[in-house]
Amino acid sequence: MPPAVRAAFEAELRQARTATDLDAMWTALERAHILSQSWAWPHTRAHWHMFVLALKCRDQKEAWGQVIRLLVGAPGSLMGRAPEGNIGRTSVGLRTVMPVPEDLAAILAEDKKVTVSSARSR
Repeated sequence: MPPAVRAAFEAELRQARTATDLDAMWTALERAHILSQSWAWPHTRAHWHMFVLALKCRDQKEAWGQVIRLLVGAPGSLMGRAPEGNIGRTSVGLRTVMPVPEDLAAILAEDKKVTVSSARSR
């Protein structure tokens, strides 16, 4: 995971830990999930945090959905099959493509520009 994406991902996880209401916690974890989808370990971490929050909320449906996502998320990332913009919640299908928030799209796009220009300079 490139440094700029990692910084944004970690910031969203911190936001989820420090938020005082459940909606803000879930929103931060959804954003972390969007940022992490291309990388197996961060993607797994996002789902782990979602699983823990689902348990805290005593939401059995969400918790079981996160167990499934913990099993399939990393392989999906490794195979390049993670659906862009998917927020990672049980209420959304595993393969559902969703719009990426503009600020996250800018972070992910900047990373792609850096990666492409680095490859060209070799």
